[in-house]
This record gives sequence, C-alpha cells and structure tokens, in this order.
Amino acid sequence: KKKKKKLQHKNKVIKDAQEDKEVSEQAAVSEEPKEFGFIATSMGQGLAKIFKDFGVDHIIEGGQTMNPSTEDFMKAIDSINAKNIFIFPNNSNIIMAANQAKELSDKNIIVIPTKNTPQGFTALVNFNADASVEENEQALMESLTMVKSGQVTFAVRDTVMNDVEVKEGNIIGIAESKLMDAGDSVDEITTSLVEKLVDEDSAIITLFYGEDVTEEDANNLRDELEEKFEDLDIELYYGGQPLYYYLISVE
Repeated sequence: KKKKKKLQHKNKVIKDAQEDKEVSEQAAVSEEPKEFGFIATSMGQGLAKIFKDFGVDHIIEGGQTMNPSTEDFMKAIDSINAKNIFIFPNNSNIIMAANQAKELSDKNIIVIPTKNTPQGFTALVNFNADASVEENEQALMESLTMVKSGQVTFAVRDTVMNDVEVKEGNIIGIAESKLMDAGDSVDEITTSLVEKLVDEDSAIITLFYGEDVTEEDANNLRDELEEKFEDLDIELYYGGQPLYYYLISVE
C-alpha cells in the first residue's frame, strides 16, 4: 500500500511538473513569474534527465571533482522567472556556495541541504505545489531524514578507514559518509551495502547505475536483489554518473 501510494505520488509530481513547464513556457511570453522554481546540481546525463522529469528548471553540472561556484548558482537563479526558488546542491561540498548565492540574490531562495542525489530526489518527491513555501521547506527538510543513501565507487589509494583496510583500486561501499566495505566485486559490495542500509521499515530500494556499469549488469544485479529482498520494491535507473558504479537510496 505504502509503495503504491509513493509511485502514484511520483507520477503526480511528474505530471504537475509537466503542467508547470507548459505554464512556465507561457509565462516567458507574459513575463508573469511562476510561484516556484527549482535548481539542482547533477552529475551524469541520466540523473540530469530524471531531475528534469521532476520539473527542475535548471541543472548545474557538478560532481566530486568540479564543484559549481556561487557564480554558477547566481546565473541559474537569474535564468528562472519565479517568486521562490528551491536549490538542491546534492553534494555536501556545494551547500556553502548555494547559501552564498542565497545571500547575494534579491529573490526568495530556499536551500535544501541535500548531500547526495538520492536525497535530492526524495526531497522533490515530497514537494507539494499547493502548499506554502514555509510548509514545503519544512516537509523537504524532514524528508532528508527518511532516506538512507549509499555510494559504490573505487579507492584511489591504500588506506584504512572506519577499521576497514583498503587497497588502491578496491571497490568500496560508502554510506552516510562512512566506509562500510571494500572488495573486488561491484555486485558483492553493492549487495552488502544494501543489506546494511535496509531495516524493517524499508519499502523501496532505488539504484542509479553509472557510466561504467552496463545495462545488462545492472539488470542482473537488480534480479539478484529482488530475490534477496522479496518484500521490497527495487527500482533501477540509468544515472550515467562518473566515478560511482551505483548510487543507492533506501526508504
């Protein structure tokens, strides 16, 4: 029941977003500002497309290595004709630049301090176009605590983190900024990370696979996870992100 409601809600968000887009295209002609605008930072074409489907007006290309500047945010803010603009930095290193842009801008800017992509998507799913700015800000901030996020990437050097010994080139699983696992197999590390994130309240596991993972491998992993977690919904999307084999969210 919980899952169905969530999926219906997702579809409604996308439908609302498309209607908003049509309205905003008309608004560009009449210069009447719309109520809400959205900016998100994203890495990879697939993730950018999902944010666009959610009705985000402006995507700033970012990632671990190229962090957008305050100026990038200012340009994005100027390009949107809206009374209230929500920013989703989706990276803890970018939150400061977003807040500086908020201070500099004359528009009403709300920075939702999303630390990763899954948090950004969760926040957007919880946005309600009929609610006030304050109600949305509160709901979106609360939604950040509802999602658990993980990333699967590779180690760039030998190290010991969180009592886990890591060799350069190892596949590593990170959750809530802590190193959880290291090994040689992307699938094994991803599965192990999902196991650590799932608890009795979990209903949905979402995986976004990166540019270094084939669609076939991603589908095979999803099938394995569906057998392992048969009571949960497993959603798989092409993220196309560099550096990260998988971005994971568990709700």
